[in-house]
Amino acid sequence: MSPKSSRKPDTWRNWAGNVTARPAQVVSPASVEELRAVVRRAAEDGLPVKAAGTGHSFSTAAATDGVLIRPDRLSGIRTIDAKAGTVTVEAGTQLKTMNMALAQHGLSLTNMGDIMEQTAAGATSTGTHGTGRASGGIAAQIRGMELVTADGSLLTCSATENPEVFAAARVGLGALGVVSALTFAVEPLFLLASREEPMTFDAVTAAFDELHAHNDHFEFYWFPHTNNCNTLRNNRTVGPHAPLGRLKTWFEDEFLSNTVFQALNSVCRTVPATVPAIARITSRGLSARTYTDIPFKVFTSPRRVRMIEMEYAVPREAVLDTLRELKSMIERSDLRISFPVEVRTTPADDITLSTASGRDSAYIAVHVYRGMPYKRYFAEAERIFVAHEGRPHWGKLHTQDTAYFAAAYPRFNEFTALRDRLDPDRRFTNAYLRRVLGD
Repeated sequence: MSPKSSRKPDTWRNWAGNVTARPAQVVSPASVEELRAVVRRAAEDGLPVKAAGTGHSFSTAAATDGVLIRPDRLSGIRTIDAKAGTVTVEAGTQLKTMNMALAQHGLSLTNMGDIMEQTAAGATSTGTHGTGRASGGIAAQIRGMELVTADGSLLTCSATENPEVFAAARVGLGALGVVSALTFAVEPLFLLASREEPMTFDAVTAAFDELHAHNDHFEFYWFPHTNNCNTLRNNRTVGPHAPLGRLKTWFEDEFLSNTVFQALNSVCRTVPATVPAIARITSRGLSARTYTDIPFKVFTSPRRVRMIEMEYAVPREAVLDTLRELKSMIERSDLRISFPVEVRTTPADDITLSTASGRDSAYIAVHVYRGMPYKRYFAEAERIFVAHEGRPHWGKLHTQDTAYFAAAYPRFNEFTALRDRLDPDRRFTNAYLRRVLGD
C-alpha cells in the first residue's frame, strides 16, 4: 500500500484560519514504513517536510511549501499495558480517541489540556499543557517516542534509550523528525470533584497562592473591562460519581459557552463599543456549579468559538504582578477585549524547550475573537510578558526569535546541537523554525 497523496493540494488552513500554506504535496501515510518512505522521497526531491495534525496551533509551526504530512491514517491505539501503566498510540491519534479508550480500560492520563481534538504528536510537539499544582503538561507524561529522522531512519528514545533525544523531542517543534508513535504514562481511572465559582479579581489575586496550594488543579478566567472572574478547582475524590446531567451540560457548555458566546462576540466585532457592557452582563451571569466525573470529562470542554491566541509562561512567582500590569494596560487603553484572560499553572519539568523547563510556571493567555483586531493588544501584552521573563507557547502567536530563546532557555544550545546532528540538511525546517531556532 502506498500513502495517499495529492500533487496539487488545496490551500491548507489551521483551525483558527489565521495560517495558510500551499504545500507542493500532501501525503497521508498509513504506516511507519510509508512515513519513512515519504521522508526519504522528499530528501531525494529536495523538499522540506512538515507534519500537521488538526491545525490547532495559531503559530506557523506546521506550515510548509514542501511536503505536508497529514497523520490521519497513522492513528490508533497500539497497546495498553495496565500493569506497566502505559499506553502507546500512533502519532495521529486524537487525544479524544486515546482518552476514551483509556477510560474503557479503567485508566487515565494524570493531567490534560482543556481540549482533546488535537493529535497526540501535535499536542506534545508544541507543549500543550493544562493546569496543575504537581502534575505537568502532556509532554511531561511521555515515557517513550518513535520518530522518523531526516534520512528515513526510525529512532526510538526514552529516559534510558537515546536519553539526549528524549529530553528534547518531547517538545520537539517538528525540528528533530516526524513523530510516529508515543508512549504515555497512565494510572488507574480516578474521579475529580469540580467546583466552578465566580469571584472578583481582587479576591482571586489576594487568595491565589492559597488557591494554588490547596487544589490539585486551579485556574481562573478574568473578564476584561470588569472586576469579575470565574474560578475552576478540580480535586481528586473517592466519589460518589455525580456528573452533570445531559440537559445541563448541553445548556451550559454547548448553548451558553459556545452558541450564545459566539453570537455575543459577533455583536462585539460589529459594534466594538458594546464590548464593555456585554462583558459586564456575561460575567455577572456566571453561577457556581459542582460535579464529579472522570478526568477527561472534567479537564476538557468543547471550544467551538474560533479565536486567535497568545500565551506566555512566566515564573510562578511573577504571575500576579504580570496579570495586574496586563489589567492596568487594558484599563488605560481604548482596547475592546471580548474574550476572558486565562491563568493556569504547572510545575517545573526537565524537557529542553518546554515552557516550564527548569522552573515552576504560570501561564497567561490572551485571546481575540476571529476577525477582530488583535495586533496592538498582543503587542502590548507581549511587552509585559517579556518584562517578566516570559516564554511564549510554541503553538501560539508571538514575535520572538532565536536570540530571545537562546537567552530564555538555559539548554537552548543543547537543542540546536541535537538538531544539527539529526537534521543537518534542515529537511524539517520552515520559516517558523528558522525564526525561532536559526538556520
